[in-house]
Order: sequence, then C-alpha cells, then structure tokens
Amino acid sequence: MTILEKIFATKREEVAAAKVILSFEELKAQCQDLPSRVSFLRALQRPDEQVALIAEVKKGSPSAGTIRPDFDPVEIARTYEAAGADALSVLTDVSYFQGSPDYLRAIRQAVKIPLLRKDFIFDPYQLYEAKLWGADAVLLIVAGLKPEHLAELHQEAREIGLDVLVEVHDEDELAVALQIYPDIVGVNNRDLRTFETSMEVSEKLIPTYRDQCLAISESALETHGDVEKAQRAGAHAVLIGTAFTREQDIAAKVHEVMGR
Repeated sequence: MTILEKIFATKREEVAAAKVILSFEELKAQCQDLPSRVSFLRALQRPDEQVALIAEVKKGSPSAGTIRPDFDPVEIARTYEAAGADALSVLTDVSYFQGSPDYLRAIRQAVKIPLLRKDFIFDPYQLYEAKLWGADAVLLIVAGLKPEHLAELHQEAREIGLDVLVEVHDEDELAVALQIYPDIVGVNNRDLRTFETSMEVSEKLIPTYRDQCLAISESALETHGDVEKAQRAGAHAVLIGTAFTREQDIAAKVHEVMGR
C-alpha cells in the first residue's frame, strides 16, 4: 500500500466509528441554522494581483514528523491573520498529521478569515463534519477518489455551502478535475504516493488551466523565490505550512516568504 492508501484506509475506520457515535441524520440536523460562512474563493481573488496566501496550521506530517513541539493552533492562526494571510488551512487528521477537529473549532472562534478543512475526505459525512466544525471549504484529493465519487462529493459540498479545493498532482488527475468544472484547483508539489516534492509540478501544470479556474500551488514552497516561481507559472494563490510553523517567529517568516 502507498502512504495515501494507508491514510484513506485509516480514515474509513475513523468515519465508521464516528457514525456510531453520531448518525449521519443527526449530524445533518446539527448543521441546520449555522451562521453564514466566509467565502474561501472570494478571499483568494485579490484585487491587487498579488499571490494570495493560504497559511496552514500544521503541527506535523508523516514525512517531517513533529514540526512544532510548542504547538498552539489558535495563537498560530491569529499570527497568520495579523501577518496578512488571506485564508487558513487547518489539518483535522489526527493519526498522520497530528491535527484535530478541536483545532478547527477553536480557530473558527478566533479569526475572521475563511478556513479550509485539510483532511482526506471520501464520505459526505465528512463534509457535514467540516460545516459543523466551522470550515468554509474542504479539500478533495483526486488521487484518492474515483472520478464519479469526486463529482458527487464536489456537488454535495457546493450544495451545502462549502467551497472546494480540488487537488491534483499530474496531467491525468488534472483532466479528471477539470471535468467537474471546479472553481479552485490546487497543484500539490508533493506526490502523496511517495511524498517526494518538486516545484516543477506547479510550473508544468498551472499554466495549462489557470485561465479556467483559480489556481493554487501547494507544498514544498520554502522561500520568496518559490512564491515567485508559482506566480510566474500563473498561480493565483499558494498554500504554505511547514516553512512557517517550524520558525520561532512565524510572522517574520510569512513576510519574508510572501515579500510583503
């Protein structure tokens, strides 16, 4: 099994366990009459033509281990917002990325900018979880979903008021993504099957679709030079986590990397 396959196998067990505690119908009922969400899509459409920033609240990963031992998700989120981040990505996967639904809930109470639930979503149940916890958008990973399954989840997410970041890594995945007419497509510079990274992935793919929808470069961005590469390729936004959260002075690193 690849790393991605292992993660999705674990996720299936977790969702099955969650449904025993709270049924899908009960979860849907709890999502009624929630406050209006913030538009993740509009937040990334900067009028000044600068690359928008999705800053990731990230404690660890399978490839890097624990990135920040003194991890305070709310403090990090507030720091990002004050440093000019346009949106936040919050990891809710516990088993592999040391995230938590509690982080998303707490951050929603602490900041005003939109939040992406960063997780491995395969079941409509997870979309409603995201909505209940305070997310404004969700991630759908093409590499982990069959095309018809991707389309169904994408449609349901939109119907319940969530924006969707559709993630791809190669030409074949991009072709699948574009078939569902997404508003946002992110190119992950990390191959989730091997966890190898290269900025060349964004440089190759983004120019081919950036006029059709909002284009994001994700993972492996470490420096302002990397952000400039993404911008030259046509990226409207970048998603960065590790390069920020491993630094003692997160705000200073955000300003350095983003050049503003």
